[in-house]
Amino acid sequence: MNRMQRCAEQVLRVVLSVAAFWAVGHASFVCAQEITVTLSGNQEIPPVVTSATGTGTLIIGPDRSISGKVTVSGMAATVAHIHEAAAGANGPIIIPLTKVSENIWMVPADAKLTDAQYEAFRAGRLYFNVHSEAQRSGEIRSQIKP
Repeated sequence: MNRMQRCAEQVLRVVLSVAAFWAVGHASFVCAQEITVTLSGNQEIPPVVTSATGTGTLIIGPDRSISGKVTVSGMAATVAHIHEAAAGANGPIIIPLTKVSENIWMVPADAKLTDAQYEAFRAGRLYFNVHSEAQRSGEIRSQIKP
């Protein structure tokens, strides 16, 4: 094999390595799921009469990493969480959200779903819930459906 052939093989290996690295990185990006939901009082259990509303966004990566936020209006939120339960039922808190401004609550950095929580997400059994002083068990809510 001459020098030109060896050089061509080395260039080909580098190009294939870069392509493989790019494909793996993009596969993770492409497989992330982004969900946007609208929170309201009529989705609470039991339903709540309120003018408060919210928008929740959740991004779940293929490694079960989770990020997102809830933005509320028309209420003074005291706490916000992601819970696990089917629509029509209340369930335990699995991820407490962090208040970052008067109306925005964020999923903490480095949050990750367990395998069981990920399966609950896939089955539509996670929900956002935002509480207030007036409605301590929750004022607005929305199921998070993939």
